[in-house]
Amino acid sequence: MKIGFFELEGWEEPAIRSNFPNAELALEKNKIDDLNVPAATDFDVISVFVDSRITKDVLARFPNLKLIATRSTGYDHVDIAACNERGVMVAYVPGYGDNTVAEFAFGLLLSLIRKIYKGIDQIKGTCSFSLEGMRGADLKGKTIGVIGTGRIGKEAVKIAKGFGMNVVAFDPMPDAAYATLMGFKYAATLEELLGSSDVITIHCPLTSQTTHLINENNIKSIKRGAYLVNTARGGIVSTEALVSALNDGILAGAAVDVLEEEGELQEELTFLAKGHPKEGELQTLLRNHILMKMPNVLITPHMAFDSTEALGRILDTTFTNVKGFISGAPVNIVRSQ
Repeated sequence: MKIGFFELEGWEEPAIRSNFPNAELALEKNKIDDLNVPAATDFDVISVFVDSRITKDVLARFPNLKLIATRSTGYDHVDIAACNERGVMVAYVPGYGDNTVAEFAFGLLLSLIRKIYKGIDQIKGTCSFSLEGMRGADLKGKTIGVIGTGRIGKEAVKIAKGFGMNVVAFDPMPDAAYATLMGFKYAATLEELLGSSDVITIHCPLTSQTTHLINENNIKSIKRGAYLVNTARGGIVSTEALVSALNDGILAGAAVDVLEEEGELQEELTFLAKGHPKEGELQTLLRNHILMKMPNVLITPHMAFDSTEALGRILDTTFTNVKGFISGAPVNIVRSQ
C-alpha cells in the first residue's frame, strides 16, 4: 500500500509513520493541483488539505488511486463527479472544529462590531488613544441569523445565547428538538432570516445548492445596517452582491475568513499565467481586492479551523478514514452529489 500525505507542516510526520508502519509513505509539504503534480503518482491513497485542487485532469495522473482522504470537512476542492467516474472514494472529516470555527466567527464579529481591530491598529500605527470613530454596539439583545444548524451552527447558537442574543436560524433540514432545547426559531425562508437579523453568520457547506446562496437578488432583503460573518466557504456569498451591499449601506460591515476564488487569489500570478482566465473569475478577483481595502470589512486568511486541538482531531479522523479503507470498512465517505 502506497500512501501519500501532502500539504504537511512537519509536526504530523511522527504520528503518520507510527500509524502506518507497514505502508510505503510519501510525506510532502507541497499541495497538489494542475501545476503541482508530484513526480511519483503511483499512490493507492493520497491525503490532501484545502489548498490542493483535485480536478479531473489531476486525477488522471494517478492511475492506481483508490482513496482521497481530505483533511477537511469541506470537499469542494475535490472533483467528486470525476472521482465517482473513476471509482475513487473520497473520505472527509465530518467534525473536528465545531467549537473552534464558531468561536472564531464570534471573534470576527466582536472585532468588527466593537471595532477592536481598528483600535489596536490605531495604537500601533499612531500611538493615538482618541476614541473618535471607535464607538461600537452591544451584541446583547441583537438578533443573530444562523444559516446552517449542523455541528458548527449549533455551537454558534450556544455562543449567541451566552451573549444574550435572540437567535433565528435557517436550514433546509431544521432540528426542531434542538430549537426547542435552545429556545430559538427557524425562519420559514432565507429572506425572512435576512430581513430580521442584525447579524448574519454562515455555517453551511458549499454545494451546488448553496453556491451564491446570498446573491444579487436576495441581498436586498437584508435588514439595513446588519453585519455579515462568513467562516464557511466564500462561494456561498456572491462577491458582487457583497461589495454592492457594503457600498449601498445595506450591510454596515462584513467579517470573512473565506473568499470566492480564494485559491486563485493566493497565487494570482500563477492563475493569470495559465492563460485565458474566465471573465467572471477575473471580476471576482478584482472585487476581492476591493473588499480588502474597505474600512468596514475584516478579512482573515481562512484560519478559523486553525487551532492546535482542531488540527489534532483532523489528523486522528484522517487516520481512522485511511485505516477503515485499508481494512475494507471505509468510513466518512462522501456520497455522490
